[in-house]
Amino acid sequence: MRNANSFTSPRTRNRTISPSFSGPNGTRTIVHPSARSPFSNRARNRCGFVRAFFPAFVFALFFAATPASRSHANDTLVCIAATPNPRIFLSAGEASGDHYGAQIIAALRSHLPAASFTGLGGAEMEAAGQQRIVRAEDVAHMGITEVLRHAPRVYSSYRRLVTAIKRDRPDLAILIDFPDVNFRLAQHCKRLGIPVLWFVSPQLWAWKRQRLRWVRKRVSKMLLIFPFEEPFYRARGVDATFVGHPLAALPMPTESREAYAAQHGLDPAKQWIALLPGSRWKEVEANLPTMLEAASHLGSKGEYDFLIPVASTLDPKRFENLIASMQLGPPIVWPDKSSLVIVPDARVALYHARASVVASGTATVQALTIGNPFVVVYRVSPLTYAIAKRFIRYPAEIPAQRDADGNLPIAMPNLIAGHRIVPELLNARFTAANLAAALRPLLDDTPARAQMIADLTETRARLLPDPGSDPIQRVADAALELLSSRDS
Repeated sequence: MRNANSFTSPRTRNRTISPSFSGPNGTRTIVHPSARSPFSNRARNRCGFVRAFFPAFVFALFFAATPASRSHANDTLVCIAATPNPRIFLSAGEASGDHYGAQIIAALRSHLPAASFTGLGGAEMEAAGQQRIVRAEDVAHMGITEVLRHAPRVYSSYRRLVTAIKRDRPDLAILIDFPDVNFRLAQHCKRLGIPVLWFVSPQLWAWKRQRLRWVRKRVSKMLLIFPFEEPFYRARGVDATFVGHPLAALPMPTESREAYAAQHGLDPAKQWIALLPGSRWKEVEANLPTMLEAASHLGSKGEYDFLIPVASTLDPKRFENLIASMQLGPPIVWPDKSSLVIVPDARVALYHARASVVASGTATVQALTIGNPFVVVYRVSPLTYAIAKRFIRYPAEIPAQRDADGNLPIAMPNLIAGHRIVPELLNARFTAANLAAALRPLLDDTPARAQMIADLTETRARLLPDPGSDPIQRVADAALELLSSRDS
């Protein structure tokens, strides 16, 4: 029997953290003449890029990037691109976009084995065959200070992408979310006559709606993953189609509870609670301490163990060191009989957990599609929160209502459902006491738990236009159509 006061990560490749947290373990060149000096062009472009990039952090902090609803259950693509070895540029700057991008590359490879893929992506896209011009890890940042601190590097990376587009003249650009870079890339593609397929819509339905003109001018086709987005875009003159959310098309995990417990050193007789603090370090640093404090209250009698899935964008060892730096001292007094276990896969953890605490973002859609009852939390600076609260506005296509504090819902499950089905604790309301109080009714067999499970099941069904449809294949089909129409 292991020490109940230990903090473990998955066994075999996982380490154990003791209470003192010591871990044991062909190319064309295009010349563009210009009447302006090179310096004035660079300065002008840099200023424009920073002006566009700087404010966008506000909304991106809260929402998982994604897109709205046409039924085409029997649609089958019958044309294949005439170009047998097209050059395809993909750009994804977030962890979820990297995952989707890798799947899109794999789907296109099955039709176009000689295609080449370049652009901005993460490790998964590289493993799928993308030749990365810029690493997603180097450009994904969060918050005002992070944007300012990393602006020179982000701008330099952006210029490398633009140079590659002008040099290589790809046959198609597939842009995945990440609007503050991708809108600028779309502009250059449009000037060069390169069709642009956009997957995972920027949340223009919440703010910066003036960017709709960019979509109309620069994007050939917009593919959406949320059902309320298609009527929003189509009413505003955008060629947009709801293809479904990739997470909703995934099968449920098959690993048994007993096997999972044995793999990660868990007690299968206990109830488990999953804590998902975010996929960026700033999110983890802002959200995890309060999560742990609430967990210490809930687990005071030792009846719960706690799982922390580590996002693929985060280094597990650094994550352990972060927990160690917190020292789990006051106000966090960890119960002797409860364990904190670091695990690698969020979906499996959500599947086996009794309930969860989830930072606002793509993870809320993961919890929704699994059907695991959860509470949404998030913390940003007071300035960021005030700006977001002032500028976020929803259109008629999203029937959102403000809470008693005047806050609009920000969790995707609540927006998809059209009403609040999961609690949201943001900033000042995100305290250990409030979190423990919101989570307790979801741990027992209460009417609140039963109602949430029913609401999540109903809302999940809205994430696919047709039962059994494959959102990623529909993206690949749209890409092949654009390649074919360009060659015709």
